[in-house]
Amino acid sequence: MLNTVSVIGGDLRIINLTRLLTNDGYKIYTYALENMHKAENVERCKSIDELISKSEILIGPIPLSSNNININTPFSDTNITLEEFIPKLEGKTFIAGSIKQEVYNLAKGKNIKIIDLLNREELVVLNAISTAEGAIQIAMEETVRTIHGSNILIMGFGRIGKILANALHAMGANVYCEARKNEDLAWIKAYGYKPINLNELHKHLNKFHIIMNTIPSLVLDEQKLCLLNKDCLIIDLASSPGGVDRCVANKMGIKTIWALSLPGKVAPLTSAEFIKDTIYNVFNEIKVL
Repeated sequence: MLNTVSVIGGDLRIINLTRLLTNDGYKIYTYALENMHKAENVERCKSIDELISKSEILIGPIPLSSNNININTPFSDTNITLEEFIPKLEGKTFIAGSIKQEVYNLAKGKNIKIIDLLNREELVVLNAISTAEGAIQIAMEETVRTIHGSNILIMGFGRIGKILANALHAMGANVYCEARKNEDLAWIKAYGYKPINLNELHKHLNKFHIIMNTIPSLVLDEQKLCLLNKDCLIIDLASSPGGVDRCVANKMGIKTIWALSLPGKVAPLTSAEFIKDTIYNVFNEIKVL
């Protein structure tokens, strides 16, 4: 008998994930994915209750919700609130991404095992590759310059910042990296990039053709935006609220692109493969396989 997994909502990554799981012998039950093409070993459920009854494991979107109210269902016209869905999962394991505290509150006392894939280091690191490639794609499409020879600032030297810096440096860009910590600034210098302490950022802003931000808090405020060249492109990769005052940038005519969830947009199949591998790691840990 085939193992079963229930899947609710999600984007192209989740659709590709269902196909990868069926290729591995799983029977998949779905809900709020009615606009995906039918596939062998994938059965659509008529209700949330039916979906939940089919499997001990349920997989949701990444991110689970964009507004902390409804589950993300871009391939469905169905609206599903977290409040109606989460309490029904009693005794089940629920796997999704970017799960907010409100969800854990709804699950309290219900014997629900909740696993946030974006708390898994292996997936976060691999997702950073897709995010970096997507950011570079945007930069190439939205500027009239080559990456080679451009002065590019990367704000934040975390996982995405490191992969971005490496890729852009290999393409011949003049890579500057902003960081707060002295150890990060030392590593930036060791890698051959140009380090900029956050406290000194204002002294350098007029030299950049492209800025890529990974810091999820306001850094480029009105005062700093005034120091930029008007043809500078800003690509904000940070989650809400982002690192750029977009309203001010828009009024000043500075092109700003808030590029969220790039792995699902630029590389949904590869991202699905990363998600599958991570889920299998979870299965092994909770002895589900």
